[in-house]
Amino acid sequence: MTEVAKKIRQKMEEKGVMNSAILAFIRAQELLAQGSSGEIPESEISPSDSVIDYQSLEAVEEFDPSLLAQSVVIKLNGGLGTSMGLEKVKSLLELRPGLAFLDLMARQILSLRAASGAEVRFLLMNSKASSQDTQDYLAQAVPELGDPRQLELLQNWVPKLSRQSLEPVSHPAHPELEWCPPGHADVYPTLQGSGELDRLLEAGVKYAFISNSDNLGAVLDPRLLSFFAHQDAPFLMEVTRRSEADRKGGHLAQRIADGRLLLREVAQCPEADLENFQDITRHQFFNTNNIWVNLLELKKVMEENAGLLPLPVIQNAKTVDPRDASSTAVFQLEQAMGSAIECFEGALAVNVPRSRFAPVKGTSDLFALRSDAYKIGDDGRVQLHEAREGKPPVIRLSSEYQFVDSLEALGQASLLAAKSLTISGPVSFAEGVKISGEVEIENPDKERKTVPAGHYQDEKVIL
Repeated sequence: MTEVAKKIRQKMEEKGVMNSAILAFIRAQELLAQGSSGEIPESEISPSDSVIDYQSLEAVEEFDPSLLAQSVVIKLNGGLGTSMGLEKVKSLLELRPGLAFLDLMARQILSLRAASGAEVRFLLMNSKASSQDTQDYLAQAVPELGDPRQLELLQNWVPKLSRQSLEPVSHPAHPELEWCPPGHADVYPTLQGSGELDRLLEAGVKYAFISNSDNLGAVLDPRLLSFFAHQDAPFLMEVTRRSEADRKGGHLAQRIADGRLLLREVAQCPEADLENFQDITRHQFFNTNNIWVNLLELKKVMEENAGLLPLPVIQNAKTVDPRDASSTAVFQLEQAMGSAIECFEGALAVNVPRSRFAPVKGTSDLFALRSDAYKIGDDGRVQLHEAREGKPPVIRLSSEYQFVDSLEALGQASLLAAKSLTISGPVSFAEGVKISGEVEIENPDKERKTVPAGHYQDEKVIL
């Protein structure tokens, strides 16, 4: 073990980080020290030609209890939604009055259990920042889901590295700034290091469905579970077609050297290849971060690789204090959960309907999902209204609406027939506003103005 690896291990052990995560981070640092940029040039990949279409899969009318009994649903739930002005875990946001994202997840699991009679398992991967709020909410709102402490995987932390020495950085004024989250791929070492992987396997659980807690379209799907199980595949990524709005998002590709599927994020793309990266006609599919993993295969591959997954590493150049550009220059190393697709021979990708990708990344997403363009079932499923024919409305809100609180003053309009809605300036919707087609609403003044009740269709409204 190198001297730097010893320093990393000591620092992470003092923080209480589990050994599996330490091993993964030491490998990431060694790749960085060896000069690996983590970049994936266009010359080494080709567009994937092996994506399976969801509609070609055999339809499944009912859940197979035997398959559900072998399944666990894992939600990545570490985010606080600070970019939306939140100081609490993002999954406590309400989609409807009294109905938070966590309530929807609970409904989905309880509905699966009731419909099938199988004890579908459920885990939340929390961060230290989201853990207590999540546990308190679940204990009070849905105690029938189980003991919240038994439903938790706790995300690790990794040290920031000095760009000069590639050693863990020191920042005595604010020691907490020496650390950063490791990315969604931390779910793999956490499953192993917590002992949860072995406990699930001992209980006969073979299939894990993993997704982001803010993706309200990500629910356990019987057609995908049945296909995954019957194919006996080690890994499956749900992808969907890229639109112009997805040009900067990570895309699926195929490595020319060995034919394996891989995920390329924009941070892994050389600048000279950005045009190809953003060409949605060339690289047509992006990762929804809905992932299916065969836990037996996960354990096998990790054992074959000294207790870790050999994932590519993303280097983020930052300063140790993000608010102080003069503070020490650091690298924050990150690994993407979906990048594990290249670790499994025989991994699959399925092109799923866009409805399975309904993330809440900002207030525009939340505004759309709170509207009548979406329906919420008793089983917790959030789906586009049939009248939308699978196409979500495109919402553009000006900077006044960056934070969730601002949506309360904005109010809500009917978006059932809306193709797009652009709002600029402080406005409020009167009750009974209906949007159809492409509509722009602009208030050039600082004083808030009301959009009168009525039907607005393919027009620009200046208040």
